[in-house]
Amino acid sequence: MASAPTYTPIATQTLGTATGSITFSSIPSTYTDLRLVVTGKTSDSSGYFNIYINGDSSNTWYSRTYLYGNGSSAGSNRSSNTASGLQMNCATSSMTVNDWPVFTDFMNYANTSIYKTALARSGNAATQTEAWAWLYRSTSAISSLVIQANTNSWAAGSTFTLYGIASA
Repeated sequence: MASAPTYTPIATQTLGTATGSITFSSIPSTYTDLRLVVTGKTSDSSGYFNIYINGDSSNTWYSRTYLYGNGSSAGSNRSSNTASGLQMNCATSSMTVNDWPVFTDFMNYANTSIYKTALARSGNAATQTEAWAWLYRSTSAISSLVIQANTNSWAAGSTFTLYGIASA
């Protein structure tokens, strides 16, 4: 029987002061997949952030599908050819840092013969649960991730951890 995949922390950043974006650069290509864990909040009420792969903000590269539910209703949304990168919700200034964790998996991130896909889940038991699926239309290996607060900045205490996932 094969062993389970292993998660290896590549880098962690915890903010001592508010900042607009953080970057993970020089991501090694030695893993099968990546996992980004964000336990953070914006310093305003927007509660959105964007992830840009390799710093790319072109409007032809990103497509996304978004599903959400809150126990009494559910919905979905789809966008193509967007320049907002991989956009998702997080905790707002009125919440605590750990109120809305976000887990994003980047599959086959180092493979240079396929487009890149990512799946994410996030939410808050008191508000809603979300699932996201993204397509990044580039065969370039993912070597950096820029995680940018949408309208203002990330609040102090926000933590970002990038893991490499080795195949079984």
